[in-house]
Amino acid sequence: MIAWPSSQSNEEDGLVRAARDGDRAAFGRLYDLYARMVHGILLARVPPREVDDLVQEVFLAALRQLHALREVPRFGAWLAAITRNRANDHYRKSGPEAALTEPVSEEQIESRGNDPAAQQEAAVILAVVRTLPEAYREPLVLRLVEGMTGPEIAARTGLTHGSVRVNLCRGMQLLREKLDEKARGAS
Repeated sequence: MIAWPSSQSNEEDGLVRAARDGDRAAFGRLYDLYARMVHGILLARVPPREVDDLVQEVFLAALRQLHALREVPRFGAWLAAITRNRANDHYRKSGPEAALTEPVSEEQIESRGNDPAAQQEAAVILAVVRTLPEAYREPLVLRLVEGMTGPEIAARTGLTHGSVRVNLCRGMQLLREKLDEKARGAS
């Protein structure tokens, strides 16, 4: 298993401890380090228009519950679990009308450029990713949308490097197949 260099782990552990002791600046730094992960997990699970608000809710919940964290080095996995639970709560509260596979519009995709064709392509790919099995959605969104590496996904989420690698590989294969089917259906 590939892990973060120990100096980074020690630094993050120190930030978690400081935040648990009430240091808001340390918690702000943890937000900076983990916001992409939280955003990606939510984007894989809830409608895109809900993601930004839910990111804030996740970090507020984490701040309130930080005192309950038993294993400081497991902060990323703990935060990922809070994020997944918050996504599940979103569906319990919003009812059946909030479908995961709802169409994704161009406006709902964060623009990494001003190219409308690229935005449309991103919307199509995200919509297809969101139809994949749950085990593949999250790592694919973290990799393709949030730009995280496999080892970074593993370190941040608490998953093993092997499982992230396998899920990315299988997920990419399924994504290619579905995109090929979609392209054949459009022609």
